[in-house]
Amino acid sequence: MKTYNEAMPIGTELFRSPLISFLYERGWRQNFSRSGFPGPDEEFRMAQEYFKPAEGGLLVDVSCGSGLFSRKFAKSGTYSEVVALDFSENMLRQCYDFIKADGTISEENLALVRADVSRLPFASGSVDAVHAGAALHCWPAPSNAISEICRVLRSGGVFVGTTFLRYSSSMPAIARPLRQWQQFMARSNYYIEEEIEDLCMSCGLTNYTKNVQRSFIMFSAQKP
Repeated sequence: MKTYNEAMPIGTELFRSPLISFLYERGWRQNFSRSGFPGPDEEFRMAQEYFKPAEGGLLVDVSCGSGLFSRKFAKSGTYSEVVALDFSENMLRQCYDFIKADGTISEENLALVRADVSRLPFASGSVDAVHAGAALHCWPAPSNAISEICRVLRSGGVFVGTTFLRYSSSMPAIARPLRQWQQFMARSNYYIEEEIEDLCMSCGLTNYTKNVQRSFIMFSAQKP
């Protein structure tokens, strides 16, 4: 709906900017390597390992941004359908432009949907896999979002997410206050490893696992 103008917190509204949407894959995302993100190709490979129980099913890439991973999932041929979902209309426009420019992605199994991750437009138990790349720290209400993800997943469905940690368990205690101050200034929700696990478990997910590299974490959980 082009006339839908609900205001969101500044961290969310930032990614609705046409400029940020344009820059996301043209320099912005590449800077994540400074925090330990291994890079899109390796992150995709890691996610695919977690998603093996969902092969052949419907995958929803929530907070997909410009569709960096949505396109990879669609091109892999692993899933019957991929939905690229984001609240930012400009991110979705960038995703559409990248799809058109690529020329190798079939539009038959890739749909673009504008929606709030806390109010997903899917029936309960209708989704096999949900991916949220570098997204958790941007959500205004993470518990609402993960509860919604749990609702739409089928029994045995898989949720995989990545985010920035407030600090990792291996970070020296003396360095943690500076890291927390930097993240406070960024006006985003950053968590430690144990908080992310508790968030997933309290929202109804099980079989939690994680992979941590410096301030990068990839985590996975399943709906029982």
